Amino acid sequence: MLKRRTQLFAALTTTIAATFSVSAAHADTQLIHAGQLLAIPGEKPLMEQTVVITDGRVSAVVDGYADAADYSADAVVDLKDSFVMPGLMDMHVHLQGELSPDNDSRSLRWSDELVQMYGYHNAMTTLMAGFTTVRDAGSKNQQTYAVRDAINKGWIDGPRIIAAGGVGITGGHADVSGSKHEFMKLMTDESICDGPYDCRRATRNGIKYGADFIKITSTGGVLTDRATGTGKQMEDDELMEVVRAAHSMGRKVASHAHQEDGIIAALKAGVDSIEHGTYAGPAAIKEFKRTGAYLVPTLLAGATVGDMAKAGGILTEAQAAKAIEVSTAMQGNFAKAHKAGVKVAYGTDTAVSKHGLNAREAVLMHDAGMSEMDILVSATINAADLIGMSDSLGTIESGKHADIIATQISPLEDISALQDVGFVMKSGKVVKGS
Repeated sequence: MLKRRTQLFAALTTTIAATFSVSAAHADTQLIHAGQLLAIPGEKPLMEQTVVITDGRVSAVVDGYADAADYSADAVVDLKDSFVMPGLMDMHVHLQGELSPDNDSRSLRWSDELVQMYGYHNAMTTLMAGFTTVRDAGSKNQQTYAVRDAINKGWIDGPRIIAAGGVGITGGHADVSGSKHEFMKLMTDESICDGPYDCRRATRNGIKYGADFIKITSTGGVLTDRATGTGKQMEDDELMEVVRAAHSMGRKVASHAHQEDGIIAALKAGVDSIEHGTYAGPAAIKEFKRTGAYLVPTLLAGATVGDMAKAGGILTEAQAAKAIEVSTAMQGNFAKAHKAGVKVAYGTDTAVSKHGLNAREAVLMHDAGMSEMDILVSATINAADLIGMSDSLGTIESGKHADIIATQISPLEDISALQDVGFVMKSGKVVKGS
């Protein structure tokens, strides 16, 4: 009997080994034939290259157009007439929103479940525009986390989502505004805090419920419907406690900040990025360079609210006054910060602007004096560094996720080519193009 069991075990082991051997031999492999390949933004593009992709990750990049038979490839994507590069990354979006005259109506009529579906619709629009990874800087948390997790599990398509947990002070930019007091009381979130220890609690609570990073608002904001300006609002001790609590639990901190006093306070507290940085002057630039924090410029948001303020019909009087000031200052100060060597990660604040137009940020950055290559680096290598994923994103190199896009015209020759992405691959799956 013992001998018989030993023989059965040996046979079963052989069968399992053979099964794994067959699976390995028939791994999902595909090739991309790239006419121009910017495998590593910041370096010179290579001509006539083959990207080998196995099970959703880059396994090799080789010279010339390799034969499918040499790699037992299941498919070959012909991009010989295209410019191929890593997927773009937007470090500041709000997937569940889009600024319009219908916002008040939606907040009353749309269920959280419908908001979640709208967020997913916007996520797919963003992916089709060539943005394979986004950092959602504030949406309804559990709905966003559910979409994020479903994408990560492969249940649905969508961009990779790095989702925020927000922390803000009573009456600040992250708090509700512009509604009757009964409604604001009902809608006030437990992430709203006052004082350092309460803000520590709010930070830990956000991480407990699924936040990938913490988003704070150290200054006022344009779209807060109160005439409270865009200057510093969070106190130094509140800022420091949020950063301390987040970092101790392995989470980075992004700070919305417009006026220079709030930018400097957030940087001194140790935040990892400043969102907007509208009025960054010499003192703020010095702090950026001392800390190594990133600037996420969101020039598109500034341009959009400026246009809305002039056109009327969407912004309230309090919002419009702030919008005109911010839109005037943002691009010029960004140009100075970049020229001074501040690290930049691409971000748009999409939801202020329409989803899918994320690449217009690149045009505005170029108008401010940033080179085409620096813009591409900001949307790939720098963005990957900001979210702590440089080992798996940002370049087309062996071992990294096969997040790849292509354009007909090289964005190194015309940055507006990013507004017409014809091919999108996310984790080895073609979601747009042939």
